[in-house]
Amino acid sequence: MNIAILIEHRVEREMPQPSKEPCKKEACDIQACLSKNNFLPHKCVRVIQLLQYCCENCNYKSTHCASVSDLLKQMPKPKGQKS
Repeated sequence: MNIAILIEHRVEREMPQPSKEPCKKEACDIQACLSKNNFLPHKCVRVIQLLQYCCENCNYKSTHCASVSDLLKQMPKPKGQKS
């Protein structure tokens, strides 16, 4: 086998591939947080925000982004902010 082909094959294997399921990690982190905190979304604000940022970055092209809006609706509004 040609050395150039070997190097190219090795580089392709080592380069991170784009996830087929973007935001899966963040969605799993939310599930774990909610399970640990008696399914109270206000105790998982940070991980919910991380999923929201991930979804924004992938233009909501992930099946894991469907729940973001529902979770955000359950979050208490900051003082002084109207719905």
